[in-house]
Amino acid sequence: MKNTLTEKAKRYLPILDWLPQYKKTDLQGDLSAGLTVGIMLIPQGMAYAMLAGLEPIHGLYAVTVPLLLYAIFGTSRQLAVGPVAMVSLLTAAGIAGLNASSPEQYLVYALTLAFLVGLIQFGMGILRLGFVVNFLSHPVINGFTSAAAIIIGLSQIKHIFRINLPNSEHIQEMAVAIFQNIGDIHWITFGIGVIGIIIIKYGKKIHKSFPAPLVAVIIGIALVSGFDLTGQGVKIVGDVPSGLPSLSSPSFDWATWKTLFPIALTISLVGFAESFAVAKTIHAKHKNYKLDSNQELIALGMANFGAAFFRGYPVTGGFSRTAVNNDAGAKTTMASIISAVLIVLTLLFFTGLFYNLPSTILAAVVLVAVSGLIDFKEPVHLWHKDKADFSMLVATFVITLTLGIETGIISGMILSLLVVIYRASTPHMAQLGRVPGTNIFRNINRFQNLEIKEHLLMVRIDGPIYFANVEFIKNKLEKWILERNEKVNMIVFNMESVTNIDSTGAHELNEWILAWRKLGIDVCMTSIKGPVRDVLNRWALLECVGADHIFLDDNTAVSAFDHAIDEDILEKYSPYATQTNIK
Repeated sequence: MKNTLTEKAKRYLPILDWLPQYKKTDLQGDLSAGLTVGIMLIPQGMAYAMLAGLEPIHGLYAVTVPLLLYAIFGTSRQLAVGPVAMVSLLTAAGIAGLNASSPEQYLVYALTLAFLVGLIQFGMGILRLGFVVNFLSHPVINGFTSAAAIIIGLSQIKHIFRINLPNSEHIQEMAVAIFQNIGDIHWITFGIGVIGIIIIKYGKKIHKSFPAPLVAVIIGIALVSGFDLTGQGVKIVGDVPSGLPSLSSPSFDWATWKTLFPIALTISLVGFAESFAVAKTIHAKHKNYKLDSNQELIALGMANFGAAFFRGYPVTGGFSRTAVNNDAGAKTTMASIISAVLIVLTLLFFTGLFYNLPSTILAAVVLVAVSGLIDFKEPVHLWHKDKADFSMLVATFVITLTLGIETGIISGMILSLLVVIYRASTPHMAQLGRVPGTNIFRNINRFQNLEIKEHLLMVRIDGPIYFANVEFIKNKLEKWILERNEKVNMIVFNMESVTNIDSTGAHELNEWILAWRKLGIDVCMTSIKGPVRDVLNRWALLECVGADHIFLDDNTAVSAFDHAIDEDILEKYSPYATQTNIK
């Protein structure tokens, strides 16, 4: 009993699995990774909060309690949780429709959104619905991510150029606004932004542990302070409150929930898809622990609850930070705890240092981060390998760019489902012929010189026979019968690839058999799986086909057909044959 309780505790609190066995040798890697990611989180958190439409301090709040909660509940030992560009943009897009009357009201909406995301993810984890994210196919995520990265990049142009641009997520509106205001560029701001981009983009070439974003922040602050650039129009962050985040409360107003729910659902699915994808990638390099998708949902849900009640906003696992965390030597989620401690120390003692931080540097942090999200190779790859997936990627990309973030991801999910439905309703079917000199039968469209009997149509259906595909199967069979100039007098159903038959499929099969026999076309079946045979028996289809028309394999069925031809008894079949000889 004790062992059972211990195992359950470890299942829902994975920290209990690794903490009692924590080794001193792990501390060096965790300390290095924790400090590296913590330093990275300071400018990133502030930049992403600004992208979400919040004061930069809330980005730091979002990597304190949420980070600690994930460290307790998460199964990935390298995943770095916190604000990310995609979720930040989705947050801004979702709250925009509520027309907040003040920054305080906007923050309440952000807290409410984090709470709803936590509620959805936690609920999905408890109900073990981690598989739902599979409906976001890779081409959809790729197209959505690339389009969102472009929108995020364009949204930062106003900070890099210091020009007035509307808050929009439609590329056509943003492009027109940039064109109309391009003449108002503030060149000093632009110059600082370019310096920041160069440092962040190429600083890693010095050393993989080089804290390029932090160095860019320091240089930006030094330039503003040394040359009094605020007096020349450079916009700065200004006062950054010090101290730990106080307790906060989301709104429990139903109207607010109703408005925010679609974007909360989007963030929950997209955030989890991004987080679990990178967690799986890193896990493949370690394999010394078990990664549980449902527990990951619970952990991310708890992290978002932490954001909701400690003045943060929605969080998830990030690609770049997780890669840095792993490369810096993270062995356990102790690295995340160390990162959170570093952020806490920053909040307590060092927020005053960010007063002169130029907003253009934070924009540079975002721009460099999202530039890596635009994937040029995947569309080209899919164009050559899979036109259907390529079309889905392009459609999601275009819809996201032109109609907005929320519309884009929902459209992508619908497209994914439509493709699944289409493929399910059009199963692969093959006509079979004998390989000369053998008892092996193959697809006549893939193999040459097969033996094909003019009056015998051998068919293999690769998939279930059910309501969604019976019409397709029937049309295909009728087409093949017509192609034989209606000379077919026997159809052999190879059932080895049929995994299931529902009531509609059973009813239709019965109708087909009766109709074909009225036309003088007999039917037999081969290689029926046990579960499928049970279904056929339940619906009396075995009786309809006839015990002497059920065969173990194709060769036996063809031999019986040849015998019937030789004896001229093909049309003397009795549908009332007993089932005692079913094989």
